[in-house]
Amino acid sequence: MHIPLFAIIDVETTGGGIAGNRITEICIALLKDGEVVDKYTTLINPERDIPHHITALTGIDNEMVANAPRFFEVAEKIEEFTKDAIFVAHNVSFDYNVIRGEYRLLGQYYNRKKLCTVRLSRKLIPGMLSYSLGRLCSTINIPHLNRHRAEGDVDATTILFQRLISLDEDFSTFNSFLNPRSKQATLPPHIPAEQIDELPEKAGIYLFKNQKHQVIYAGKAKNIKKRVLSHFYDKKTKEYQLGQETHFIDYELTGDELLALLVESEHIRKHYPKFNRAQKWPATTYQIINYVNQRGIIQLALAKTKALHDSVGTFYNRAEATEKLEEICEAFKLCPRFCTLQSTSEKCSHYRIKNCEGICEGDEDVAEYNLKVNVAIASLQQNKTSFAIQCKGRIAGEIGFALVQEGQYKGFGFFDRSEAICNIEDYDPFLKLQSASYHTHAIIRSHLKKNGEANVVYFDNPSTLNNHRIKTIKKESAKENIFSEWN
Repeated sequence: MHIPLFAIIDVETTGGGIAGNRITEICIALLKDGEVVDKYTTLINPERDIPHHITALTGIDNEMVANAPRFFEVAEKIEEFTKDAIFVAHNVSFDYNVIRGEYRLLGQYYNRKKLCTVRLSRKLIPGMLSYSLGRLCSTINIPHLNRHRAEGDVDATTILFQRLISLDEDFSTFNSFLNPRSKQATLPPHIPAEQIDELPEKAGIYLFKNQKHQVIYAGKAKNIKKRVLSHFYDKKTKEYQLGQETHFIDYELTGDELLALLVESEHIRKHYPKFNRAQKWPATTYQIINYVNQRGIIQLALAKTKALHDSVGTFYNRAEATEKLEEICEAFKLCPRFCTLQSTSEKCSHYRIKNCEGICEGDEDVAEYNLKVNVAIASLQQNKTSFAIQCKGRIAGEIGFALVQEGQYKGFGFFDRSEAICNIEDYDPFLKLQSASYHTHAIIRSHLKKNGEANVVYFDNPSTLNNHRIKTIKKESAKENIFSEWN
């Protein structure tokens, strides 16, 4: 059996992510027929300052590398030393990408077959609590001297690699990892290829979890498997770090992109994942509230908040909320001053609304005015739309849905096509309750803007949930009803 030449490599760097990482030290041990036949090690001037926390970890400081060769001075040596070898490292993606980055800065292309001793160890020495080089060496009694220096780490990795070779007598595991079709060379160190193989090529959400099974990233996809793999092919620092911290990948099928977006939003709200940026911060909402002022008049006002509370109405931008307040003020002949549409403490003088009946000057009875305000409030609450957006299910014969009740997103679910779904309460046994937020509102609003009322089922909105009937609405009036609130 022919055993290829291996180059066991470790680099120490300045830190700062893949893009800004520069090498401060490199060591390469050539392994042939299971024995070290040559070794090369050198400090390298990174041409930038070494941060203090990196010096504390490695012991390499600016003074040590001041007179060391720069990378372009050793690039040809490294190229020649490794040209016929398979690139091996503990967490190979890091060392390999840093070296490729150095060659890229020189306008050169560096390419080698590669093997990761973390992934090999997980396969051939299963069940370890940790596969970091230090802990793995301690567990299986491999000497690891001069840690976090290139030569010390290479010496320990070499012994580990020799042991892994001895555990794979027919070289079948090594050959499978070296197979060009294998994902082993591109996957992060802690994710078994089997997890990737089991991912579906369907719509849904996926969750990246760390060693403690905490969600560190939530995403949605039309094709879960394809999207997950795209994270690992991306060489940006954030994606690399995400891969390094991921140990498990879970998923949930939704069948439809709308439901995937809504479920993704719920996971981000619930888990606050480390690597998600969008949707992590609660967006400001505006609410029309009412209170009784010192004169006993029911006053309407806008309140800005980052949470949803019971109110006369909730809106997701100030202009929309102000427009609605002006609309009811004019429609019910309320006073702009007592709708907080102007700050004057005297007679109202709104630029457009001119039909105030004199409450601000004492010409209108307070009880009669308050009655008009209560009718206006009731009209706002009664006009909140209830509807279900039906969509593709997870399997054939299944229908998915997102439910909005009285203007508020309630959740999603699935039911078989054979189910008799006629009224809003018929959805209850299949409904998975979720939290409404600015983001769920925006998702549904965007869907309606893109797709109109296709597959939208409307419901009446009486004060109780009993005896709901599906509305029969002409196309234009239905569109006006739903878009007035959701678009």
